[in-house]
Amino acid sequence: MRVIWSDDAVEDYFQNINYLLAEWPENVASDFIAKVESAIQLILRNPAVHPISSYKQIRKGVITKHITMYYRTDDDAIYIVRFWNNFQDPTKLKFS
Repeated sequence: MRVIWSDDAVEDYFQNINYLLAEWPENVASDFIAKVESAIQLILRNPAVHPISSYKQIRKGVITKHITMYYRTDDDAIYIVRFWNNFQDPTKLKFS
C-alpha cells in the first residue's frame, strides 16, 4: 500500500516541525517526527485503526495532544490529508 501526502499535509507537517525547532529542544521535533512515522506504520497495518471524523470518509488519529492527523484510505493507498493543531478553531479546518 502506498502513502500519499497532500500538499496541505506536507505544509502542515513542516510548519509543525519548524515551530517545534524554533520553540523547543531539537528532541521534541524528533519525537514528533517519530510519532508521525509510527502512526503511519500503524495505519499501513490496519487502515481502520482510527475513527472516522465528522468529515466524510476521513479518519483522524491523534499524534500528540496538540496535533491530529487526518487521512483517508482506498484499496491501494493511504492519503495523508492534514495535520491539525487541536487548539485552532475547528471551523477553519478545510480539506482540499
